[in-house]
Amino acid sequence: MLKALAVSCMGLLPLTALADPVLLMAEEDGCYWCGKWNEEIAHIYPKTAEGRTAPLHRYDVHGDAPNVAFDRRVHFTPTFILVQDGREVGRIEGYPGEDFFWGLLTMMFERAAIPLDQAS
Repeated sequence: MLKALAVSCMGLLPLTALADPVLLMAEEDGCYWCGKWNEEIAHIYPKTAEGRTAPLHRYDVHGDAPNVAFDRRVHFTPTFILVQDGREVGRIEGYPGEDFFWGLLTMMFERAAIPLDQAS
């Protein structure tokens, strides 16, 4: 499958065209914490083991949701949802800051038993 990083809410690739697993980011215009994540993490994420393992796919929470079996509806932005085989296997609601984000993301991969791509 193709690995891709969708950096805009407009013209996103269909989820089926992305690698599996994938990290979805539900966002919306004017979201302060989405902007903080973009400033602190967005440029780093694709270079990390997490980003190589689960490429980021963004979608507007007020637009069409990807064809994924979510555990529950998204209520907060940003919400990061780890998806494997078309279903949610982990979620981070909100952006707790750079230090906490990486720890929560690592725990999410571990709970889902998804090994990280260790290639550099």
